[in-house]
Amino acid sequence: MSEGLQPPIRVTHQTPYLISFYAGREPYRRISAERNWFDDSAMALGTAMYAIHIGNEAVVYDTFASVPQAEFVRAYLERLGVRKFTVVLSHWHLDHVAGNEAFADCPIIATTLTHEALARRKVDIEAGKVWGPPAIAPLIFPSILFDDRLRLRVGEIDVELRRKNIHSVDGCVAYLPQDKILLAGDTLEDPLTYMIEVDRLAEHVSELEEMKRWDIVKIFPNHGAPEVIAKGGFDTSLIDAAIAYVTKVLSRTHDADFLQGPMEDYIGLEAAKGVVHPIEAYREVHAQNLKLVCEYWKDKPLPDIAP
Repeated sequence: MSEGLQPPIRVTHQTPYLISFYAGREPYRRISAERNWFDDSAMALGTAMYAIHIGNEAVVYDTFASVPQAEFVRAYLERLGVRKFTVVLSHWHLDHVAGNEAFADCPIIATTLTHEALARRKVDIEAGKVWGPPAIAPLIFPSILFDDRLRLRVGEIDVELRRKNIHSVDGCVAYLPQDKILLAGDTLEDPLTYMIEVDRLAEHVSELEEMKRWDIVKIFPNHGAPEVIAKGGFDTSLIDAAIAYVTKVLSRTHDADFLQGPMEDYIGLEAAKGVVHPIEAYREVHAQNLKLVCEYWKDKPLPDIAP
């Protein structure tokens, strides 16, 4: 993928130690006229990654959707004096691991389930057959694995990695207790959840409810409105919005007109309050969510998570 085809990356210093990097949701020259996951998913929805840095050390949370994007982040941090990098992967999905090659000489941390998911799909990912092109080749694997929790330290900053079964069973969020910040990966999205593992939606709601009990002040998702991320992130109302969306989708699954339900019917209230920020790219995500949920749940009793 050519450097010249990469969308611009917007950099925001959120705190003295936390930096957000954001790409997408604005015009740029596509990598291909044909439909592909980089242009039509990652960049259309907008993608962020984050770095926690003190002195010559940094923990990088995810590696963007391409090697050139990840190389930009590494070069930016190196100009700040960073020489020691540790990567944390939020989950196995391609738009979060595509830049791993830029950090191939560094420790890469992920849940055991993330490693297993990548290993099962390695051949197809490297051939561009999982979500279609572009391929990720070579696919660089995590080298340090954990199951439920792992604590890191960057200078004086504690970073708590916690596995969460939200969006994807292998999810890993990073909680920074000093400032009560949550790097949420795809466990939370603005404006709505991208549903992949629709058989586990009831578990996702339970995990979201448990996460809301954490002492959180600011949330930084990987997909969200760039202006909100740039201004300091979201509050815990984003968790409420995610719970409401998943609950509404599941509770209406057996309705006769379920597949025709527009995005506004599901997130209109939260959008009116300014909690979420609808964009057209998520209209397609919402339609796909309804389709996948209907296909799986149409002939099954619905889980009891109604509002």
